[in-house]
Amino acid sequence: MATVLSVENLSFGYGPVEVLTHVTFAVEKGDYVILAGPNGAGKTTLIRLVLGIAGKYEGKVELFGQSLLGFAGWGRVGYLPQRVNVFNPLFPATVKEVVGLGLLSQKSFPRRITRSDQVRVRQTLELMGIPDLRDTPVGELSGGQQQRVFLARALVSHPELLILDEPSTALDPQARESFFESIRRLNREQDITTVLITHDTDLIGKYATKVLYLDRRVVFYGLPADLCSSPEMHRYSGVCPAERTN
Repeated sequence: MATVLSVENLSFGYGPVEVLTHVTFAVEKGDYVILAGPNGAGKTTLIRLVLGIAGKYEGKVELFGQSLLGFAGWGRVGYLPQRVNVFNPLFPATVKEVVGLGLLSQKSFPRRITRSDQVRVRQTLELMGIPDLRDTPVGELSGGQQQRVFLARALVSHPELLILDEPSTALDPQARESFFESIRRLNREQDITTVLITHDTDLIGKYATKVLYLDRRVVFYGLPADLCSSPEMHRYSGVCPAERTN
């Protein structure tokens, strides 16, 4: 099976503060990896490093078999940041315009939406079940609808790898369930390899094919069924995160 993302002996710090230490793991094509861990564990930093936006690091990162240092195929990667970082609700843009930005970012100048791009936007909105919202200002949508729009923006370039950073933070329980069902469908039916940061530990057994539990280092990486019985997790905390009650 092809390796989509490979991280080997990755270390990173801000000045004297080490954030990640000798992190090693690999994500295979078709995987659905839940990236979990406590606050301050370095989860978002790890993703930012993988995306090439966090600065210099020690170790090795490869995307689709190519070194991150020379990687140029960013159209193969879809990214959904935390909602609070990506959208000003006062910005006067419609749904189709926001989704179209996911195509403009891959174009050279002059950047413009072509007729074929408009078809891809329409198809992506249909895939996400929101074609009727195409002309609606994004600021008028509910939190769940907005997240579907941002996910559509990440998907419109037909990525092979989808990375999501805490996408359910602003969603109510019903919208959260619907959103994660959409992600699972994309992973299984569209064969989109998925890496998702979340604090919702109930998602581990429900959706993931693998769990990466991080606390500045890799505490556990493997099958969800092995998480709670793993010696690594018991040495780390004595309690499996998936067994904790809120």
